[in-house]
Amino acid sequence: MKGMMSYDLMETIRNTNEWMGASARAMASYPIWGMAPHPMFKVMSAWGRVTERSFSRMVIKPDWGIKTIVGEDGRDHQVSVETILDKPFGGLIQFKVVDRAPMPRRILLVAPMSGHYATLLRSTVASLLPDADLYITDWHNARDIPVSAGKFDIEDYTLYLVDFMRHLGPDINVIAVCQPAPLTLAATAYLAQEDPAAQPRSLTLIGGPIDPDAAATEVTDFGRRVTMGQLEHMVIQRVGFKYKGVGRMVYPGLMQLASFISMNAETHAKAFSDKITAEAKGDGSEGDRHNVFYDEYLAVMDMTAEFYLSTVERIFKNLEIAKNEFVVDGKHVDLDKITSVAVMTVEGANDDISAPGQCVAALRLCTGLPDTKKAEHLEPGAGHYGIFAGKSWRNNIRPLVLDFIDAQAGTAAPKLKPSEKATLKAV
Repeated sequence: MKGMMSYDLMETIRNTNEWMGASARAMASYPIWGMAPHPMFKVMSAWGRVTERSFSRMVIKPDWGIKTIVGEDGRDHQVSVETILDKPFGGLIQFKVVDRAPMPRRILLVAPMSGHYATLLRSTVASLLPDADLYITDWHNARDIPVSAGKFDIEDYTLYLVDFMRHLGPDINVIAVCQPAPLTLAATAYLAQEDPAAQPRSLTLIGGPIDPDAAATEVTDFGRRVTMGQLEHMVIQRVGFKYKGVGRMVYPGLMQLASFISMNAETHAKAFSDKITAEAKGDGSEGDRHNVFYDEYLAVMDMTAEFYLSTVERIFKNLEIAKNEFVVDGKHVDLDKITSVAVMTVEGANDDISAPGQCVAALRLCTGLPDTKKAEHLEPGAGHYGIFAGKSWRNNIRPLVLDFIDAQAGTAAPKLKPSEKATLKAV
């Protein structure tokens, strides 16, 4: 069957590297080598530990790891993660804070389906949870979904978002990070047409390819160079016998991970070289920056072939969102119908995946929305990851997003303090 042997071969290579790492770690750790101390054994043990950990993480879904938050009363409040709506290809998760009254802000985070789990937004969740009741989309690994569950493409994804927004009610504020930005915009327009009362209160789009042609990147260049036939032949495989989704056509997470790493190969090579050196010297630790980052970065999931291919063809090649020509379930989704949902865009000046200009194009497309309900922010010096995690997000972007949300609710006057680092620009 097409692609099944190559899928299992990738898993075999991953498993072999994990085994080699474990073997090197065990062999170099024998006490007898203490009788002939040589740095080679410490390096071998360090290489084994790093290698085993790295390759084992690739098939493990990370835990959220958010146990408590500090409330306004100064006490630690326990946090539980509960699924409130579950569907075959994804669910809706709520972070429930024990003994906390309902918050005036209610936020839905739309996590990317681009090879990583929703836990990629762990730090984003942790930064917003003290100030809002928080929900997030939790997309399932395609390798674990039986073929009998049917297909899942970008139209299905959009309808999932529509269902999630309807379930949460019209006082929800939606924040879409990266890949889902164009489809979240489309879902909002769909509700504006079909069920206006269920529209969210505000929509914040962070670093998403609304108009990929607005600014070229390596990602958009690749999309132009490769035909759909070539792409399907090169990257689409069939899930092997080890998983519940055996036989399902997917874009494997391991292949996506290889693509991610190749974009910054030198940086990743140096990071692992430095980590092995630190471990050999005895300076490594379980919770150091390397482990925290790569435990998440290396944990990848498969996407359905139809979702990946339809994203490339319809979002990047045909520019259906950018041209306002997107169709869902036979209905043209007209972005002009968005007339009451406040829309904000956030971009990073150094973003090499969704370059500045791609996301802010959403404001141009929402012609039915008054300028008073549009806002944009360009974060100086921030790359793609920095606009939703890290210092730029925590210190500059997050406060602006919360102020924008509050302004739409009318619960507080906007507390915007423009500076050289962060400014919110009304269109």
